[in-house]
Amino acid sequence: MQTWASVDVPRLEGGGPPLRLHDTATHRIRPTAPGPVATMYVCGITPYDATHLGHAATYLAFDLVNRLWRDLGHDVHYVQNVTDIDDPLLERAARDQDDWVVLGMRETALFREDMEALRVLAPRQFVGAVEAMGEIAELVGKLLAEGAAYRVDDPAHPDVYFDSTASGHFGYESNYDEATMTALSRERGGDPDRPGKRHPNDALLWRTAREGEPSWESDLGPGRPGWHVECTAIALNRLGTQIDLNGGGSDLVFPHHEFGAAHAEAHTGVHPFARHYVHTGMIGLDGEKMSKSRGNLVFVSKLRADGVDMAAVRLALLAGHYRTDRAWTADLLATAQERLTRWRAAVALDAAPPADDLVERLRTHLADDLDTPGALAAVDAWAAEALERRGRDSAAPARARDAVDALLGIDLARS
Repeated sequence: MQTWASVDVPRLEGGGPPLRLHDTATHRIRPTAPGPVATMYVCGITPYDATHLGHAATYLAFDLVNRLWRDLGHDVHYVQNVTDIDDPLLERAARDQDDWVVLGMRETALFREDMEALRVLAPRQFVGAVEAMGEIAELVGKLLAEGAAYRVDDPAHPDVYFDSTASGHFGYESNYDEATMTALSRERGGDPDRPGKRHPNDALLWRTAREGEPSWESDLGPGRPGWHVECTAIALNRLGTQIDLNGGGSDLVFPHHEFGAAHAEAHTGVHPFARHYVHTGMIGLDGEKMSKSRGNLVFVSKLRADGVDMAAVRLALLAGHYRTDRAWTADLLATAQERLTRWRAAVALDAAPPADDLVERLRTHLADDLDTPGALAAVDAWAAEALERRGRDSAAPARARDAVDALLGIDLARS
């Protein structure tokens, strides 16, 4: 699948401290320790609607991880999927009397445009479930052969399920009790009440073909994959048996990331699948979580159509810490627009106070579990001093501009 165009990232002199991130599995902020190649898998969209600000906040957080690792000299191998076949996509297409393939392609194209407008660095590989169907079916077949999966006793639909006890570590990533898992499974697309399952929370791996639904031929018989196993197959085949970071929104902690890890670990025997499980908070509107089911979405494409500067949108989303649930408001955007105006005025000066301390403070704040509020405050302080006192360092405005671009992804060259 085609990805989007990335912007050039300025190369800064020197380097900062190692990136420390909160790990969901251990509930601790720990240093990341990738080798020369840093590996990151972030779960992508199910393309049945446009990119909303909750999506944008998540991908901006992992864009910062990408930028900080690059600043530290790592070659970042970033993979993202697109769930371009799943029940929500089929349901939306049926509701709107649309072709599910066309719907998925249209919304994926819009997502790419939104990410490019927000200056999110593109993943090295952007992979749709449909194009990975063969490798997904192959992994399911291996899990069956290894005894980590089974077919339910249903002559009409002998679907394949993952045995949640197979990895020996199930539950370590979310740390939820069984009752919570069952409730979340029921809420988030699982089927804990399906007859014939060994355990209520066992996850679907391969759904055998149903009348009127798309299906693919495989050694498993015609059908299509469950949600979690697509990410496992895509990640294992591109990043290896253990990765540095598995990321997404906090609503993916369970069941999606818990099962994605369990699938991988049951097959490879390598534990943990990811050295860090990193999750972002939810974006709300008018006191409620922003979600498709509530119909209270703010779409990136709508803001673009209204002529809103995407740098201001990016700044507004970075004003809160990535792990916190936070609200989107008109005041938040207005504050970001004012901040952007001040920063651009400061870097447009012929000279300014030295920017070395600013670069160091940016690196230090962001290395501390992506402390974007602290990073933005550091730029505010430098810009205020520059505008009030001007300074004598002619190289400082460009150095500050490049640091804000490289580390925060904010383009200050435009006016």
